[in-house]
Amino acid sequence: MTVNRLRFFFSNNHCIMQIHLNGSPKTITNSMTVAMLLQELGVPSTSVVVELNKTIIQPDSYATTSLQDNDQMELIRFVGGG
Repeated sequence: MTVNRLRFFFSNNHCIMQIHLNGSPKTITNSMTVAMLLQELGVPSTSVVVELNKTIIQPDSYATTSLQDNDQMELIRFVGGG
């Protein structure tokens, strides 16, 4: 296996993986949940809709939904205005 094909690597005793967040690569730890990522990003869970691999995740599942290597995650915010 070449280095380019290796998705996981170790840093400070944590397994690291990559997801795609709103179309951009994002490196996270392998034990991260949706709720943990939102907290890391400073995004209140009440202000977004989370789509994970083309499925809407219910807010009451954020804390129990683990992220996996190469997941596709979209954060959708509704903005009002006139």
